[in-house]
Amino acid sequence: MILETIVTTLGTDGTPHIAPFGVTRTADDLVIAPFRPSVTLNALEATGRAVINFTDDARLFAGCLTGRRNWPLVPATAIAGVRLADSLAHWEVEVVRVEPDPVRPRFHCRTVLREAHRPFEGHNRAAAAVIEAAILCSRLHMLPWEKVEREMAYLAVAVEKTAGAREREAWGWLSDRVAAFRSESLAAAEPPAAGPAADHMAKPQVLS
Repeated sequence: MILETIVTTLGTDGTPHIAPFGVTRTADDLVIAPFRPSVTLNALEATGRAVINFTDDARLFAGCLTGRRNWPLVPATAIAGVRLADSLAHWEVEVVRVEPDPVRPRFHCRTVLREAHRPFEGHNRAAAAVIEAAILCSRLHMLPWEKVEREMAYLAVAVEKTAGAREREAWGWLSDRVAAFRSESLAAAEPPAAGPAADHMAKPQVLS
């Protein structure tokens, strides 16, 4: 089973890092498998500790994928680490075994402490759609544009029907990211100007 979570780690210099992760759970075994290069991977290798946070705020997932990582943190309880201040619950974990891999090593963890902070108040289809869109945004460089466009259109239906203010804000961040990626891709695909137009573009322009 894969749990969509927010993983928080500390670097060797004490700098916190926040990242969305699908954590694989099999009985008591929890696996965090970051791709190289990764700040989370570096922290796990260096400290062997992390906090797995559970949240119903989809902005965390969208924010981390769009450069918004400044979310309130508080110290962990049992390990040297930090957790999300507004998490529903969190698990503090330690690495017990590593499966080496040049692309994506797997860090097997055991739970040191579990704490609940507030009740889960129900499912929101828009939040699930935002999480799916965040995963999609993490793979824009790997997917054909037609697939991205089709899936974003499908996910938008749930957002339009069921979103609250938080989900709409998160969806806006992701939509802007997808649009920016598309613009960048189209610009990169344009052939360089040649002939008289290129000569004109090379000349200093006088602005009125």
